[in-house]
Amino acid sequence: MSTRDTLIRNARVFDGSGNSEKVADVAICGDRITAIGPRLALNAATSIEAEGLALAPGFIDVHTHDDLYVIRHPEMLPKISQGVTTVIVGNCGISAAPAKLNGRLPDPMNLLGEAGQFRYPAFSTYVDAIREAQPAVNVAALVGHTALRNDQMDRLDRAATQAEILAMRAQLQDALDHGALGLSTGLAYLSANSAPSEEVMELAQPLAAAGAIYATHMRTESDAILDAMNEAFATGSSARVPVVVSHLKCAGIANWGRSGEVLHALVAARGTQPIGCDCYPYAAGSSTLDLRQVDERVKIAITWSTPHPEVAGRTLAEIAAQWQITQLEAARRLQPAGAIYHSISEEDMRRILRHPATMIGSDGLPNDPRPHPRLWGTFPRVLGRYCREEKLFSLTQAIHKMTGMPARRFGLAGRGLIREGCYADLTLFDPEKVEDTATFDNPIQPSRGIAGVWVNGTLAYNSQGLTSQRGGRFVPRGKSNGFEPSGF
Repeated sequence: MSTRDTLIRNARVFDGSGNSEKVADVAICGDRITAIGPRLALNAATSIEAEGLALAPGFIDVHTHDDLYVIRHPEMLPKISQGVTTVIVGNCGISAAPAKLNGRLPDPMNLLGEAGQFRYPAFSTYVDAIREAQPAVNVAALVGHTALRNDQMDRLDRAATQAEILAMRAQLQDALDHGALGLSTGLAYLSANSAPSEEVMELAQPLAAAGAIYATHMRTESDAILDAMNEAFATGSSARVPVVVSHLKCAGIANWGRSGEVLHALVAARGTQPIGCDCYPYAAGSSTLDLRQVDERVKIAITWSTPHPEVAGRTLAEIAAQWQITQLEAARRLQPAGAIYHSISEEDMRRILRHPATMIGSDGLPNDPRPHPRLWGTFPRVLGRYCREEKLFSLTQAIHKMTGMPARRFGLAGRGLIREGCYADLTLFDPEKVEDTATFDNPIQPSRGIAGVWVNGTLAYNSQGLTSQRGGRFVPRGKSNGFEPSGF
């Protein structure tokens, strides 16, 4: 073994497949795992004794909005400190590329950054920027429907014409040719809500030939959620591609307790087509401040406001009381703004989180000055609170949801598993101590219990914090799980 090599000894190896753990040594050479076995008779430049610690594939955050942040802040501390080695960007219909703003930055693309930071009119230019930035984590990317609409349409409050759909398809095809994972939509947002199902179905037609997928922030997650799910499933069926339902939840107090029927619909559809979902382990969501979601029964915390930046961290109720107006009127005055909505039932979230079809995605918003704690705490929270303490699932199952399952669904070849020949994306952690420390009051806090994180064989983070090395790269689409429903 060479001076670049690492040998991790006596680790509790969870290989990401869902199989039982085993105690083994794991050898890294360059960017690959080269040997796995008990008491490997090898010498290495770096040898780490992992007695009692768990070694898992690096966690894959399937739902992020790190598109521009990963270039501006390539150290990626919020994610690498959780053991995340790969982020999937371009979710909810918003992506950094291909993006030609044409003088406007529509909501919710403003979640990704300021207008001047969108510099990637072609997907290939974004790939080049990732390679230039050399981030600490790997980056795989979806193409956002809203970004495409904004590129090709004069206004977004209508359906696209056939010519506009064809122009969007050409952009999507170019992105697929350069390694994009697939297409994402954010149909709940006003910038895409006017797009009929037919527009999305036509746009999605190039996906199947590329082995790509369709991910969707559905048209609604509240009262008409079953209709929205059926629309998502119909899109996948029409295009003959797998569907990933983003951040599945039952939003709004009137919908608490509906997770059973929602999951029943998911399971029924999985019998005929490949469908999965992701979930974050919190009973609160976060996005831009939407007047349609203002409900005085729901605690809404403001994370940022362009006209009133001084109110970040305060609740909408407090602001409205100070201004002596209704919460709806206060929300109007604050826009554009961001908010955390405490509008999810904890029991519904747990039921969705533990379902076998569910992956883990943070949905963190790194540009918020007071972000939702999921940005920093999602993966250790699953491992500590919901696995170790509440026993929603076994450690083997929890790790599978974060590694092997998402790698297979998104076509991340050579990732998500600890096997000889796979990329050396690895996370070493203490299963008895790992926990999130980020809270709603103090959200910018690294988690505890992460002992080492390797990305393509490079040690990027350890118990002392960031190292001086970054090993991330752009990850192009490999082979997804295809249209067969079994196993997705």
